Amino acid sequence: MNIRRHTRTGLLAVATLLAGLAIGAPTIAAGTAEGAATAEGGECAEVREKVDRLEGRITPNACAFMKRQIAFGEAPSLQTYLDIFDEEGSLWEAGGKPQRGHDVIGASITNSLRLAPDLRYVGTDVVADGSVMMFGQQNTVTLKGQKVSYPQIARNVLGDDGKTIQARRYYDRYELFEVLPESQRPRPLFAGIADPVGPGPRGAAPDRLHAREIAARLAAWNSGDSAALAARTGSAELAGPGLDRPLTTQAGKAAYLQRLFESADVEFKAGQVAFGRTTTYVEWHGTMTDPGDPSGIDIPFGIVERIGPKGEWELYFDTLPVIADQDTIRGLFKALAS
Repeated sequence: MNIRRHTRTGLLAVATLLAGLAIGAPTIAAGTAEGAATAEGGECAEVREKVDRLEGRITPNACAFMKRQIAFGEAPSLQTYLDIFDEEGSLWEAGGKPQRGHDVIGASITNSLRLAPDLRYVGTDVVADGSVMMFGQQNTVTLKGQKVSYPQIARNVLGDDGKTIQARRYYDRYELFEVLPESQRPRPLFAGIADPVGPGPRGAAPDRLHAREIAARLAAWNSGDSAALAARTGSAELAGPGLDRPLTTQAGKAAYLQRLFESADVEFKAGQVAFGRTTTYVEWHGTMTDPGDPSGIDIPFGIVERIGPKGEWELYFDTLPVIADQDTIRGLFKALAS
């Protein structure tokens, strides 16, 4: 594996992030008992009724955004989608460049709804941190006559009116192509990954993630340190793309991460962080390269980590750009549409 250290730019991003967390005391206070009493009371009650869990610092713009996000999930259309975005807002998904403005984003969602007109989703674990939204959702579509359900994190930075200025979507597109015959799709990235037979050593349940851990965690991602990333999880489960069931052992978790690092040399910066009362979301965003590709082309790539109420660890990212080039991906979408 080609191991790279995070750059000075990445360090500056972490320093800026940590400074913002230190200054923005209400953000972290939302994760305390006192913060929960003030930030997670009756605010945005109509949204609370429609998601599994809503935590964090829920400001009026966050509430306005969530209403629009839910409206699209209940009745997807071009208009309900564009209502989410500022006219100059941007949207990014793994493997591609950001789309900017209503015209470009509108064309993209029109194509998506043409492929899957019955798309619907419900809110799962949602954390609001003022202008930062981490909106967990479970999507359902019909492709080739088969129902497909998959999780997604919609990460948004909001303006004062609750319109999205910058959006990133984290989900595994490979799940869409599992309706195709096995011979028509690439081998899954995590094929064969599972816990070793027998329980094995597991360790204590982890504490919730703290802001002071972010710099070291970024370094672990950028150096491909599987053991360091898995170590803090203790006995908590790891769920992620390509897993039939969560991993519970340190050996299983480390093997999962090592498979990723063997296939993708990542160069991340710290993205957005959202602290709730029991749940924390952390975003890592940047590029990946294929260690076996001599061209060394940088591909946009990112991961969102979710650390839940019992320390459970979830990863959200797209395996498709790790295992397939753009021509192959275009061919897969043509096969879905045919």
